[in-house]
Amino acid sequence: MKAEFWHDKWKRNDIGFHEGAANSLLTEFFPKLCLSPGDRIFLPLCGKTRDIAWLLGQNIAVVGCELSEAAVKQLFNELAVTPQISQVGRLKCYSAAHIAIFVGNIFDLQRAELGPVAAVYDRAALVALPEETRKRYVKHLQDITQIAPQLLITFQYDQAQMPGPPFAVGRDLVDEYYAVNYNLQALTARAVVGGLKGKVPASEEAWLLTPQ
Repeated sequence: MKAEFWHDKWKRNDIGFHEGAANSLLTEFFPKLCLSPGDRIFLPLCGKTRDIAWLLGQNIAVVGCELSEAAVKQLFNELAVTPQISQVGRLKCYSAAHIAIFVGNIFDLQRAELGPVAAVYDRAALVALPEETRKRYVKHLQDITQIAPQLLITFQYDQAQMPGPPFAVGRDLVDEYYAVNYNLQALTARAVVGGLKGKVPASEEAWLLTPQ
C-alpha cells in the first residue's frame, strides 16, 4: 500500500484496525518472549496501539515505527506524556522515558538508529503489507533487529472474499518468510468474533519465532 493510503485512513479516522484494549494474544503469550524488566521490544507499524501502554505497564521499554505522525501524536496524548521530538536519520523520533517512536517509512529505519532490541511484537505490520512488499519487509526487519525473537499475530481467511488489509497470511507463508532463520511455534488460532471487519469468517493466529 502507498503511504497516502495510510495517511488518508488516519485523516478520516478510518482506523478499524485499532483495538480499544491490549490484544488478548499479547497479554496471554507475552511471557513466551522471556523478557526481563527494562528490555526493549520493537513494534513495527505500531499506530497508537493500546498494546504499548500495556507493555510499558510490564516494565518493558517500547520502541516503535509508524508512518503516520498523526497516530504518534495521538499515542502520546493518550499516554498523557509530552515527548521530545528529534530528527534521527531520515525519520523523526518522538521519545520519552522508556518509549521511542520513529515516524516515517520503516524501510528508512536503520539498525544503528533502532539500537538493540530483545524482541519484536508484530501484530499489525506483516498483515498490513501486500504480498509484493512482505519479503522485503521480513528481510529488513530481521536485519535491523538482528533476528530477535518475535511474537507474530496473523490472520487466516479466504482472501477472495475480501481485499486486504489486513491480508491473509497462512501457515505456508509464515514458513516461507521465517523458517530460514527461525524456529516456528504455532501458539493458537482463534475465531474472529463476528468475522473480520464483520464481513468474512477469519481466525487470528499467534506465532512464536525463536532464532535458530
